[in-house]
Amino acid sequence: MKRDYYEVLGVGRNASQEEIKKAYRQLARRYHPDVNPGNKEAEEKFKEINEAFEVLGDPEKRAQYDQFGHSAFRPEDLGGFKGFDFEDLFRDFGFGDIFDIFSDFEGRGGERKDSGRDIKFDYYITLEDAFRGLETQIRVPRFEFCETCDGTGAKPGTSPKKCKECGGTGEIRRVKKVGFMQMVNVSTCPNCGGSGEFIEFPCPSCHGTGKERKLVSIKLKIPPGVDEGSYLRVQGQGESNYKNGPRGVLFVVIHLKPHEIFKRKGDDLYCRVPISFSLACLGGKIKVPTLEGKVEMKIPPGTESHRVFRLRGQGMPNIRSRRRGDLLVKVVINVPKTLSNRQRELLKELSKEFQ
Repeated sequence: MKRDYYEVLGVGRNASQEEIKKAYRQLARRYHPDVNPGNKEAEEKFKEINEAFEVLGDPEKRAQYDQFGHSAFRPEDLGGFKGFDFEDLFRDFGFGDIFDIFSDFEGRGGERKDSGRDIKFDYYITLEDAFRGLETQIRVPRFEFCETCDGTGAKPGTSPKKCKECGGTGEIRRVKKVGFMQMVNVSTCPNCGGSGEFIEFPCPSCHGTGKERKLVSIKLKIPPGVDEGSYLRVQGQGESNYKNGPRGVLFVVIHLKPHEIFKRKGDDLYCRVPISFSLACLGGKIKVPTLEGKVEMKIPPGTESHRVFRLRGQGMPNIRSRRRGDLLVKVVINVPKTLSNRQRELLKELSKEFQ
């Protein structure tokens, strides 16, 4: 199993992006193949570090990882470092300026700026819906580009200007020499927020953001057998990073509403059914509930309270094989709280027979 990405980089889950970058720099310098020639263990460690930083170093991917863990990514979703050039990593005295790695990475397309932003939506369904499957329309809140300003964020009739603080790059670079090393600190421009543009007259509709929050209707097909925490990946229904750009992924996380009769564990269902004392002693047949109606179940003579009976194939369908789980019925002897005089006398006579 893959190790937790935070554990790989040796940082806590509340670590800032700068702390994550700093941890990566130190580990990348330590385990780089050029420093450890022929060391397969160091090479595997270096790959693991790169994969962890590719996710945690990207705020959007990090948010997905915090929500869904490793399952948020397919193998083909990762690998942004495969084309990355590490030539500048080791220069002076065989090590060089590792701090330039991030300015190089960000400038060489390591960050997929053309991909849209993924979003998460929680959707609650009944156990019956999960049993049968469901086709429905859901209304998902997401950010759309403002129609008033066409996504520029500027008041109609005006346009954004190039930020004077960063010269339109969106970044502030500070260079500091420490001995033989040159430290380059790259941070987001506080004046323009990284856009490279400054809006003097904001749009009255979106207040300069260029986007508005709207409810969008999306058709959703939920397969039979989904469980609590299952999620559906709807491609192209996330948000876009730029006007008419590709959209990210919508992750619909399924939650099951509590059921008044059944509890679910995997593909099996559990329920409690009360029976009378006489039925427990003499045996007989009862009707028990299922998600498809009531079925007959045999109670053998001498059944004890809290005995569990298994009705095979009366549980939930498996989401992959569609094979049904089981229904486990716990029978509980119902002891009456009040008795009539006749019932009391009969029980007294019966108790003498058992002595």
